[in-house]
Amino acid sequence: MPEHSHKIFRVHTLNQISAKGLDLFVKNRYTVGDQITEPDAILVRSHNMLEMDIPESVLAIGRAGVGTNNVPVQDMNVRGIPVFNAPGANANAVKELVLSGMLLAARNLIPAIHFAENLKGSSSTLHKLAEKGKKQFSGVELPGRTLGIIGLGAIGRLVADAAIGLGMQVTGYDPEITVDAAWNLSSEVKKSLNIENLLQHSNFVTLHVPLLDATRHLINDKQVRNMKKGMILLNFSRDGIVDEDAVLTGIESGIIKYYVCDFPSQKLQHHPAVITMPHLGASTLEAEENCSIMVVKQTIDYLENGNITNTVNFPNLTIERESPYRIAVANSNMPNMLGQISTSMAKAGLNIRNMGNKSRGEMAYTLVDVDSPVPQEAIEKLGLIPGVLMVRYLPTLAN
Repeated sequence: MPEHSHKIFRVHTLNQISAKGLDLFVKNRYTVGDQITEPDAILVRSHNMLEMDIPESVLAIGRAGVGTNNVPVQDMNVRGIPVFNAPGANANAVKELVLSGMLLAARNLIPAIHFAENLKGSSSTLHKLAEKGKKQFSGVELPGRTLGIIGLGAIGRLVADAAIGLGMQVTGYDPEITVDAAWNLSSEVKKSLNIENLLQHSNFVTLHVPLLDATRHLINDKQVRNMKKGMILLNFSRDGIVDEDAVLTGIESGIIKYYVCDFPSQKLQHHPAVITMPHLGASTLEAEENCSIMVVKQTIDYLENGNITNTVNFPNLTIERESPYRIAVANSNMPNMLGQISTSMAKAGLNIRNMGNKSRGEMAYTLVDVDSPVPQEAIEKLGLIPGVLMVRYLPTLAN
Protein backbone atom coordinates (compact mmCIF):
# COMPACT_ATOMS: atom_id res chain seq x y z
CA MET A 1 0.00 0.00 0.00
CA PRO A 2 1.29 3.51 -0.76
CA GLU A 3 2.60 5.47 2.18
CA HIS A 4 0.79 8.73 2.96
CA SER A 5 1.74 11.58 5.27
CA HIS A 6 -0.81 12.92 7.78
CA LYS A 7 1.33 15.88 8.82
CA ILE A 8 -0.42 19.12 9.73
CA PHE A 9 1.74 22.04 8.56
CA ARG A 10 1.99 25.07 10.85
CA VAL A 11 2.22 28.51 9.26
CA HIS A 12 3.12 31.64 11.23
CA THR A 13 1.98 34.99 9.81
CA LEU A 14 4.10 37.96 10.92
CA ASN A 15 1.88 40.56 9.23
CA GLN A 16 -1.72 40.75 8.14
CA ILE A 17 -1.81 38.63 4.99
CA SER A 18 -4.75 38.88 2.59
CA ALA A 19 -7.43 36.26 3.24
CA LYS A 20 -7.58 35.58 -0.51
CA GLY A 21 -4.23 33.82 -0.12
CA LEU A 22 -4.66 32.34 3.36
CA ASP A 23 -7.92 30.68 2.29
CA LEU A 24 -5.86 28.47 -0.02
CA PHE A 25 -4.47 26.60 2.99
CA VAL A 26 -6.63 23.49 3.34
CA LYS A 27 -7.98 23.37 6.90
CA ASN A 28 -7.21 19.70 7.55
CA ARG A 29 -3.60 20.12 6.39
CA TYR A 30 -2.64 23.54 7.76
CA THR A 31 -2.85 25.53 10.98
CA VAL A 32 -2.35 29.24 10.26
CA GLY A 33 -2.10 32.22 12.59
CA ASP A 34 0.00 34.94 14.20
CA GLN A 35 0.60 32.99 17.43
CA ILE A 36 1.95 29.77 15.92
CA THR A 37 4.92 28.18 17.69
CA GLU A 38 7.43 25.87 15.96
CA PRO A 39 6.11 26.76 12.48
CA ASP A 40 6.94 24.91 9.29
CA ALA A 41 6.66 28.15 7.33
CA ILE A 42 6.61 31.88 7.98
CA LEU A 43 4.67 34.39 5.88
CA VAL A 44 5.78 38.02 6.08
CA ARG A 45 5.19 41.39 4.42
CA SER A 46 7.09 44.24 6.09
CA HIS A 47 8.01 42.76 9.49
CA ASN A 48 11.77 43.03 10.14
CA MET A 49 13.09 39.49 10.53
CA LEU A 50 16.78 40.43 10.52
CA GLU A 51 17.14 40.24 14.32
CA MET A 52 14.48 37.56 14.77
CA ASP A 53 15.29 34.17 16.25
CA ILE A 54 13.92 31.94 13.51
CA PRO A 55 12.88 28.54 14.94
CA GLU A 56 14.69 25.37 13.84
CA SER A 57 11.34 23.97 12.70
CA VAL A 58 11.08 26.47 9.81
CA LEU A 59 11.28 24.92 6.33
CA ALA A 60 10.34 27.95 4.22
CA ILE A 61 9.79 31.70 4.37
CA GLY A 62 7.28 33.42 2.09
CA ARG A 63 7.51 37.17 1.49
CA ALA A 64 4.16 38.50 0.23
CA GLY A 65 5.87 41.06 -1.96
CA VAL A 66 9.02 41.41 -4.02
CA GLY A 67 11.90 42.80 -1.94
CA THR A 68 13.41 40.58 0.76
CA ASN A 69 15.76 43.02 2.51
CA ASN A 70 13.76 42.45 5.73
CA VAL A 71 14.57 38.71 5.63
CA PRO A 72 17.97 37.23 6.63
CA VAL A 73 18.43 35.46 3.30
CA GLN A 74 22.11 34.63 3.81
CA ASP A 75 21.37 32.92 7.13
CA MET A 76 18.62 30.92 5.45
CA ASN A 77 21.08 29.79 2.76
CA VAL A 78 23.24 28.18 5.42
CA ARG A 79 20.20 26.31 6.75
CA GLY A 80 18.91 25.29 3.32
CA ILE A 81 15.70 27.29 3.69
CA PRO A 82 14.17 28.82 0.54
CA VAL A 83 12.87 32.40 0.71
CA PHE A 84 9.91 32.80 -1.63
CA ASN A 85 8.65 36.12 -2.99
CA ALA A 86 6.00 37.33 -5.44
CA PRO A 87 7.71 39.04 -8.38
CA GLY A 88 5.25 40.81 -10.64
CA ALA A 89 2.26 40.44 -8.33
CA ASN A 90 2.37 44.13 -7.37
CA ALA A 91 3.75 45.38 -10.69
CA ASN A 92 0.64 47.20 -11.85
CA ALA A 93 0.23 48.96 -8.49
CA VAL A 94 3.80 50.24 -8.60
CA LYS A 95 3.45 51.22 -12.27
CA GLU A 96 0.44 53.38 -11.46
CA LEU A 97 2.30 55.06 -8.60
CA VAL A 98 5.28 55.81 -10.86
CA LEU A 99 2.95 57.45 -13.38
CA SER A 100 1.36 59.44 -10.55
CA GLY A 101 4.79 60.60 -9.41
CA MET A 102 5.76 61.66 -12.92
CA LEU A 103 2.61 63.74 -13.26
CA LEU A 104 2.91 65.29 -9.79
CA ALA A 105 6.44 66.45 -10.61
CA ALA A 106 5.95 67.39 -14.27
CA ARG A 107 3.00 69.67 -13.48
CA ASN A 108 4.29 71.00 -10.11
CA LEU A 109 1.06 69.75 -8.54
CA ILE A 110 2.17 69.51 -4.90
CA PRO A 111 3.20 73.18 -4.51
CA ALA A 112 0.20 74.20 -6.63
CA ILE A 113 -2.17 72.35 -4.29
CA HIS A 114 -0.51 73.90 -1.22
CA PHE A 115 -0.81 77.34 -2.84
CA ALA A 116 -4.53 76.88 -3.51
CA GLU A 117 -5.19 75.52 -0.02
CA ASN A 118 -3.62 78.59 1.61
CA LEU A 119 -5.46 81.25 -0.39
CA LYS A 120 -7.70 83.46 1.74
CA GLY A 121 -10.67 85.69 0.95
CA SER A 122 -14.02 85.51 -0.80
CA SER A 123 -14.62 83.27 -3.79
CA SER A 124 -14.08 86.21 -6.10
CA THR A 125 -10.80 87.03 -4.37
CA LEU A 126 -9.68 83.40 -4.51
CA HIS A 127 -10.28 83.28 -8.27
CA LYS A 128 -8.25 86.44 -8.80
CA LEU A 129 -5.38 85.25 -6.59
CA ALA A 130 -5.39 81.85 -8.29
CA GLU A 131 -5.20 83.37 -11.76
CA LYS A 132 -2.44 85.72 -10.67
CA GLY A 133 -0.34 83.05 -8.99
CA LYS A 134 -0.76 80.04 -11.30
CA LYS A 135 2.10 81.00 -13.64
CA GLN A 136 4.68 79.98 -11.04
CA PHE A 137 3.42 76.38 -11.29
CA SER A 138 3.64 76.03 -15.07
CA GLY A 139 4.87 72.56 -15.93
CA VAL A 140 5.63 70.31 -18.89
CA GLU A 141 3.66 67.64 -20.72
CA LEU A 142 4.88 64.06 -21.07
CA PRO A 143 4.57 63.40 -24.85
CA GLY A 144 7.91 63.75 -26.60
CA ARG A 145 9.88 63.65 -23.34
CA THR A 146 12.37 60.85 -22.72
CA LEU A 147 11.87 58.40 -19.86
CA GLY A 148 14.90 56.37 -18.81
CA ILE A 149 14.09 53.09 -17.02
CA ILE A 150 16.82 51.35 -15.01
CA GLY A 151 15.62 47.78 -14.46
CA LEU A 152 13.36 46.08 -16.99
CA GLY A 153 11.65 43.44 -14.91
CA ALA A 154 7.88 43.14 -14.53
CA ILE A 155 7.46 46.69 -13.20
CA GLY A 156 9.90 48.32 -15.58
CA ARG A 157 8.20 46.74 -18.59
CA LEU A 158 4.75 47.92 -17.50
CA VAL A 159 6.06 51.44 -16.91
CA ALA A 160 7.64 51.36 -20.38
CA ASP A 161 4.38 50.30 -22.03
CA ALA A 162 2.40 52.98 -20.21
CA ALA A 163 4.92 55.70 -21.04
CA ILE A 164 4.93 54.73 -24.72
CA GLY A 165 1.13 54.91 -24.64
CA LEU A 166 1.44 58.47 -23.30
CA GLY A 167 3.63 59.46 -26.23
CA MET A 168 6.98 59.37 -24.44
CA GLN A 169 10.31 58.17 -25.80
CA VAL A 170 11.58 55.31 -23.62
CA THR A 171 15.16 54.19 -23.04
CA GLY A 172 15.96 51.16 -20.89
CA TYR A 173 19.01 49.72 -19.17
CA ASP A 174 19.20 46.31 -17.51
CA PRO A 175 22.35 44.17 -17.75
CA GLU A 176 20.57 41.34 -15.89
CA ILE A 177 17.51 41.16 -18.13
CA THR A 178 16.14 37.63 -18.54
CA VAL A 179 15.23 36.03 -21.84
CA ASP A 180 11.52 36.09 -20.94
CA ALA A 181 11.71 39.77 -19.98
CA ALA A 182 13.49 40.62 -23.22
CA TRP A 183 10.82 38.84 -25.26
CA ASN A 184 8.07 40.78 -23.45
CA LEU A 185 9.76 44.17 -23.81
CA SER A 186 8.27 46.55 -26.36
CA SER A 187 10.34 46.98 -29.51
CA GLU A 188 9.88 50.73 -29.05
CA VAL A 189 12.14 50.72 -25.98
CA LYS A 190 15.62 51.86 -26.95
CA LYS A 191 18.35 49.87 -25.23
CA SER A 192 21.06 51.87 -23.49
CA LEU A 193 24.52 50.31 -23.19
CA ASN A 194 25.18 51.88 -19.79
CA ILE A 195 23.61 53.97 -17.05
CA GLU A 196 25.70 57.03 -17.90
CA ASN A 197 24.30 57.24 -21.42
CA LEU A 198 20.74 56.79 -20.17
CA LEU A 199 21.11 59.54 -17.56
CA GLN A 200 22.60 61.99 -20.04
CA HIS A 201 19.60 61.84 -22.38
CA SER A 202 16.58 61.34 -20.08
CA ASN A 203 14.12 63.98 -18.85
CA PHE A 204 12.72 61.46 -16.36
CA VAL A 205 14.53 58.47 -14.81
CA THR A 206 12.77 55.75 -12.83
CA LEU A 207 14.55 53.00 -10.87
CA HIS A 208 13.32 49.40 -10.72
CA VAL A 209 16.20 47.25 -9.46
CA PRO A 210 16.56 45.16 -6.27
CA LEU A 211 18.73 46.39 -3.41
CA LEU A 212 21.96 44.39 -3.60
CA ASP A 213 25.56 45.20 -2.80
CA ALA A 214 26.02 46.01 -6.49
CA THR A 215 23.04 48.41 -6.59
CA ARG A 216 23.48 50.21 -3.26
CA HIS A 217 23.93 53.92 -4.02
CA LEU A 218 23.61 53.16 -7.71
CA ILE A 219 22.64 56.81 -8.01
CA ASN A 220 25.59 58.66 -6.44
CA ASP A 221 27.55 61.88 -6.93
CA LYS A 222 29.18 60.62 -10.11
CA GLN A 223 25.89 59.55 -11.68
CA VAL A 224 24.12 62.77 -10.66
CA ARG A 225 26.78 64.72 -12.55
CA ASN A 226 25.90 62.64 -15.64
CA MET A 227 22.24 63.62 -15.50
CA LYS A 228 20.47 65.91 -17.92
CA LYS A 229 19.90 69.34 -16.34
CA GLY A 230 16.36 69.78 -14.98
CA MET A 231 15.56 66.07 -14.94
CA ILE A 232 13.09 64.34 -12.61
CA LEU A 233 14.27 61.28 -10.67
CA LEU A 234 11.81 58.65 -9.40
CA ASN A 235 12.62 55.85 -6.98
CA PHE A 236 9.88 53.36 -6.14
CA SER A 237 12.32 50.49 -5.73
CA ARG A 238 14.39 50.68 -2.50
CA ASP A 239 15.74 53.69 -0.61
CA GLY A 240 19.32 52.39 -0.44
CA ILE A 241 19.64 52.50 -4.23
CA VAL A 242 19.86 56.30 -4.08
CA ASP A 243 22.47 58.31 -2.16
CA GLU A 244 20.25 61.00 -0.64
CA ASP A 245 23.15 63.43 -0.13
CA ALA A 246 24.09 63.15 -3.80
CA VAL A 247 20.49 63.81 -4.85
CA LEU A 248 20.15 66.85 -2.58
CA THR A 249 23.40 68.23 -4.02
CA GLY A 250 21.99 67.63 -7.49
CA ILE A 251 18.85 69.55 -6.59
CA GLU A 252 20.85 72.48 -5.23
CA SER A 253 22.93 72.64 -8.43
CA GLY A 254 19.82 72.63 -10.64
CA ILE A 255 20.55 69.23 -12.21
CA ILE A 256 17.57 67.53 -10.53
CA LYS A 257 14.26 69.41 -10.59
CA TYR A 258 12.37 66.90 -8.43
CA TYR A 259 13.15 63.71 -6.57
CA VAL A 260 10.03 61.55 -6.15
CA CYS A 261 10.29 58.49 -3.93
CA ASP A 262 8.37 56.08 -1.72
CA PHE A 263 10.75 56.34 1.25
CA PRO A 264 10.50 59.28 3.69
CA SER A 265 13.58 60.28 5.66
CA GLN A 266 14.66 63.19 7.86
CA LYS A 267 17.04 64.45 5.17
CA LEU A 268 14.30 64.56 2.55
CA GLN A 269 11.39 65.70 4.69
CA HIS A 270 10.02 69.20 3.96
CA HIS A 271 12.37 69.78 1.02
CA PRO A 272 10.41 71.71 -1.63
CA ALA A 273 11.94 69.71 -4.50
CA VAL A 274 11.34 66.31 -2.93
CA ILE A 275 8.04 64.42 -3.03
CA THR A 276 8.00 61.50 -0.60
CA MET A 277 5.25 58.95 -0.13
CA PRO A 278 4.80 56.48 2.77
CA HIS A 279 5.87 53.32 0.90
CA LEU A 280 2.64 53.00 -1.06
CA GLY A 281 4.06 50.94 -3.93
CA ALA A 282 2.07 47.78 -3.27
CA SER A 283 -0.65 49.37 -1.13
CA THR A 284 -3.66 48.47 -3.19
CA LEU A 285 -6.27 45.83 -2.45
CA GLU A 286 -5.44 44.08 -5.72
CA ALA A 287 -1.67 43.99 -5.12
CA GLU A 288 -2.01 42.67 -1.58
CA GLU A 289 -4.34 39.92 -2.79
CA ASN A 290 -2.12 39.01 -5.74
CA CYS A 291 1.01 38.85 -3.59
CA SER A 292 -0.74 36.75 -0.97
CA ILE A 293 -2.18 34.26 -3.48
CA MET A 294 1.12 33.91 -5.32
CA VAL A 295 3.33 33.34 -2.29
CA VAL A 296 0.85 30.99 -0.58
CA LYS A 297 0.59 28.79 -3.69
CA GLN A 298 4.37 28.59 -3.93
CA THR A 299 4.74 27.81 -0.23
CA ILE A 300 2.12 25.03 -0.39
CA ASP A 301 3.77 23.43 -3.41
CA TYR A 302 7.11 23.47 -1.62
CA LEU A 303 5.84 22.11 1.69
CA GLU A 304 3.82 19.32 0.06
CA ASN A 305 5.89 18.49 -3.04
CA GLY A 306 9.28 20.14 -2.62
CA ASN A 307 8.76 22.14 -5.84
CA ILE A 308 10.40 25.57 -5.97
CA THR A 309 9.15 28.58 -7.92
CA ASN A 310 10.22 32.20 -7.33
CA THR A 311 12.74 32.24 -4.52
CA VAL A 312 15.59 34.69 -4.10
CA ASN A 313 18.12 32.08 -3.01
CA PHE A 314 17.24 28.71 -4.62
CA PRO A 315 17.03 27.59 -8.26
CA ASN A 316 13.58 27.04 -9.71
CA LEU A 317 12.84 23.32 -9.85
CA THR A 318 9.42 21.77 -10.42
CA ILE A 319 8.82 18.16 -11.44
CA GLU A 320 5.60 16.17 -11.59
CA ARG A 321 5.41 13.32 -9.10
CA GLU A 322 6.03 9.88 -10.57
CA SER A 323 5.86 8.14 -7.21
CA PRO A 324 4.24 8.67 -3.78
CA TYR A 325 7.77 8.74 -2.29
CA ARG A 326 9.86 11.87 -2.80
CA ILE A 327 13.11 13.17 -1.28
CA ALA A 328 14.27 16.80 -1.46
CA VAL A 329 17.91 17.74 -0.86
CA ALA A 330 19.47 21.21 -0.66
CA ASN A 331 23.24 21.38 -0.73
CA SER A 332 26.22 23.60 -1.43
CA ASN A 333 26.98 23.68 -5.15
CA MET A 334 30.05 21.42 -5.08
CA PRO A 335 31.44 18.76 -7.43
CA ASN A 336 30.12 15.16 -7.15
CA MET A 337 27.23 16.02 -4.81
CA LEU A 338 24.67 14.41 -7.11
CA GLY A 339 26.81 11.28 -7.32
CA GLN A 340 27.07 11.01 -3.55
CA ILE A 341 23.32 11.51 -3.14
CA SER A 342 22.56 8.80 -5.73
CA THR A 343 25.10 6.40 -4.17
CA SER A 344 23.65 6.91 -0.69
CA MET A 345 20.17 6.10 -1.99
CA ALA A 346 21.40 3.02 -3.81
CA LYS A 347 23.05 1.73 -0.62
CA ALA A 348 19.70 2.18 1.14
CA GLY A 349 18.06 -0.02 -1.51
CA LEU A 350 16.12 2.85 -3.06
CA ASN A 351 15.45 2.73 -6.79
CA ILE A 352 15.28 6.17 -8.42
CA ARG A 353 12.16 6.61 -10.58
CA ASN A 354 12.80 10.25 -11.53
CA MET A 355 15.27 12.96 -10.57
CA GLY A 356 15.62 16.72 -11.11
CA ASN A 357 18.61 18.86 -10.17
CA LYS A 358 19.29 22.58 -10.57
CA SER A 359 21.87 25.00 -9.19
CA ARG A 360 21.96 28.74 -8.59
CA GLY A 361 25.15 30.37 -7.45
CA GLU A 362 26.39 28.53 -4.36
CA MET A 363 23.09 26.64 -3.89
CA ALA A 364 22.00 23.37 -5.51
CA TYR A 365 18.69 21.57 -5.14
CA THR A 366 17.60 18.04 -6.00
CA LEU A 367 14.22 16.29 -6.10
CA VAL A 368 14.14 12.50 -6.30
CA ASP A 369 11.13 10.21 -6.71
CA VAL A 370 11.80 6.63 -5.61
CA ASP A 371 9.83 3.40 -5.96
CA SER A 372 9.44 2.50 -2.28
CA PRO A 373 9.01 4.08 1.16
CA VAL A 374 12.16 5.74 2.51
CA PRO A 375 13.48 4.59 5.90
CA GLN A 376 14.41 7.30 8.41
CA GLU A 377 17.95 5.91 8.48
CA ALA A 378 18.34 6.67 4.76
CA ILE A 379 17.26 10.29 5.32
CA GLU A 380 19.73 10.66 8.18
CA LYS A 381 22.61 9.27 6.10
CA LEU A 382 21.85 11.72 3.29
CA GLY A 383 22.04 14.52 5.85
CA LEU A 384 25.53 13.40 6.88
CA ILE A 385 27.00 13.94 3.39
CA PRO A 386 29.41 16.92 3.61
CA GLY A 387 27.83 19.92 1.92
CA VAL A 388 24.21 18.78 2.40
CA LEU A 389 22.22 21.56 4.07
CA MET A 390 18.73 20.10 4.25
CA VAL A 391 16.98 16.79 3.54
CA ARG A 392 13.21 16.30 3.50
CA TYR A 393 11.11 13.18 2.95
CA LEU A 394 7.85 14.04 1.17
CA PRO A 395 5.47 11.11 0.88
CA THR A 396 2.14 11.92 -0.78
CA LEU A 397 -0.25 13.67 1.58
CA ALA A 398 -3.38 11.83 2.63
CA ASN A 399 -6.66 13.43 1.52
